[in-house]
Amino acid sequence: MSSKEWIKAVAYLRTSSSTNVGQDKDSERRQLEAIEAYAKTVGYEIIDSYYDAAISGADAVNERPGFSSMLERLLSNGVRTILVETASRFARDLIVQETGHEILKARGIDLIAVDSPDSFVADTPTATLIRQVLGAVSEFEKAMLVEKLRGARERKRRETGTKVGGRKNYSEIEGGPEMISLARKLHRYPVNGKRRSLNEVAHALAEAGYVSSAGTRYTRTAVSRMLQRKPEAK
Repeated sequence: MSSKEWIKAVAYLRTSSSTNVGQDKDSERRQLEAIEAYAKTVGYEIIDSYYDAAISGADAVNERPGFSSMLERLLSNGVRTILVETASRFARDLIVQETGHEILKARGIDLIAVDSPDSFVADTPTATLIRQVLGAVSEFEKAMLVEKLRGARERKRRETGTKVGGRKNYSEIEGGPEMISLARKLHRYPVNGKRRSLNEVAHALAEAGYVSSAGTRYTRTAVSRMLQRKPEAK
């Protein structure tokens, strides 16, 4: 295999106990030798190695100094492959292992355990279950946060008699009532015997200077909401 065909990668090493750390210990050396042997056989060029010494396999990967330094480096240099001796060197705890792998996958980074290269490729029933549980927990936490914020806004509204937080409706933004009035007129009165479409109303609003907070033309959905909103009581 020519040098041009070699794929750049980094090695990630981890030792759990401080008693296995040091020049007279073989954990770091053994891991690196196994990774280098695999890399040479398959065609990976190890450009650097990162070592988390005396770090538990149950610790979250983003709390490990070596892993964090490695991830920062990979995101800046374009290398997208990490080699580890075994899946347990990456993480012993299955949930930590799966969440750490998801962090890497989300950034387009491949993780390979050299003793079992398919470890992080095959979807095992356990891995699938963990992903589903983590997803459900994430959705639950998000829903609880939304409910908590909604409750806080409602309590504040009752105390002050005014609306607090949340997204403003179109009648509450600057120039909103005039914009809604114009949107209704544009939609109500036909042009050449044909009623304007929602896109055409949005285009006409933009020409009149009414655009979204991002400075873009309102969407069909936004225009539809303007047309459905009841006029404010005088």
